[in-house]
Amino acid sequence: MAFFKEIHEDIQAVVKQDPAARNGFEVLMCYPGIWALIWHRPAHWLHNHKIKMLARVISQLSRWFTGIEIHPGAKIGRRCVIDHGMAIIIGETSEIGDDVTIYQGVTLGGTGKDTGKRHPTIGNRVVISTGAKVLGPFKVGDDVKIGAGSVVLKEVPDGCTVVGIPGTIVRRNGRPATDLDQVDLPDPVAVELECLRRRIVELEKVLINKFGEESIIQCEKDCQYANIAQEIEEGTVDQIYDEVHLSEERKEQEDENI
Repeated sequence: MAFFKEIHEDIQAVVKQDPAARNGFEVLMCYPGIWALIWHRPAHWLHNHKIKMLARVISQLSRWFTGIEIHPGAKIGRRCVIDHGMAIIIGETSEIGDDVTIYQGVTLGGTGKDTGKRHPTIGNRVVISTGAKVLGPFKVGDDVKIGAGSVVLKEVPDGCTVVGIPGTIVRRNGRPATDLDQVDLPDPVAVELECLRRRIVELEKVLINKFGEESIIQCEKDCQYANIAQEIEEGTVDQIYDEVHLSEERKEQEDENI
């Protein structure tokens, strides 16, 4: 009975999250992610009871029919949503918590030929977006969001958003991962460039105040110096990471000191 209860929970999780899913029967008939989970449960049971050859045969049959490769040794929690699913790979020692959403092209893999624990442990309520690779025996915390195409190679604390290659934490204690937003994510390269341009303008202001305007090399007419300086003065510059959150904390501390 527990088997059918868990499958029912998986189906309802898809109906809840996917606007294209009209009802549970359609999900059961047409969603490969559900069938990959159905096949995985007996394969995992057989693997745990040392009937590993048959377990691998079942997992390979599931791979042929669904395009999703889950090693029988992987541990998968409840209400896991595998959306579309093609080319997903979940390694032998992977562990996935509850209420995790995994999109197509995701790899939960290892980084070499080490034995023992060599695949990641994924926490609860995690979203792993399209094409992301999580490689290595580390933990990804609860309520984490991993951006599309990211390559995560080290541990991620709870409540973080990770993007880029290699994966960079660009947001801490952000919005809940359950919002499934894969678009409104900071670009770490663009953020660093924004930080640099602002620091350069501030440094040039210091030089002008100390040595005069002749100390600064004048750029061509397309230079954005004046625009950047005006943005900084008006407070309309692009936000960097948790800049708003940090500024609010500083303000609270200043109020307390007063």
